[in-house]
Amino acid sequence: MRRIFVLLTLLLGLAACGSAESVWAPDEAVERARFSTSGPPTLTLFTVINERSGNGGHAALMVSAPSERVLFDPAGSFHHPRLPERNDVVFGMTDPAVDFYIDYHSRTTWRVVRQDLVVPAAVAEQALRAVQEYGAVPKAFCANSISTVLRGLPGFEGFKVSMFPENVQAEFAQYQGVVRREYHDMDPDNNGEILARGI
Repeated sequence: MRRIFVLLTLLLGLAACGSAESVWAPDEAVERARFSTSGPPTLTLFTVINERSGNGGHAALMVSAPSERVLFDPAGSFHHPRLPERNDVVFGMTDPAVDFYIDYHSRTTWRVVRQDLVVPAAVAEQALRAVQEYGAVPKAFCANSISTVLRGLPGFEGFKVSMFPENVQAEFAQYQGVVRREYHDMDPDNNGEILARGI
């Protein structure tokens, strides 16, 4: 019951706040940052979990397609000057950038759960198009937008759409082949001052 009340409060607050904030990096910045990996095509779900309550505070989806690897960070606060963003899609997600993203969110009060799932190349490319076409996401709709994207992919037609990151995490975990890792950090509860080398 409490979760329903919280959700209704969030939705009412969003109605008062209006639409999501649109960000559009210049073409040259995006082209300069583009990155692809030699690894298999993969969908990676990041879920930021409160250490005290176990509730999800944020979710993001990294798409490693043969053509490019990007991070769909809907309504996220993550930012790096060398990682251009277009409407919640972050470009230039090299391995150090991924490590930085995890470190940015992991601290004494939050842990990060990473779930990797290798998918067919065509599915990864479709996911890449889907996140770039989704548009800017309003606050508190991170899980909703990610689960909506996933549900639209071949093989994920039955994926349940949810407003709660921990529900999306549990749903993603049901797919065969998911590899799960957790990241815990003793950094203070402040993600504003983090040194990022090699990006």
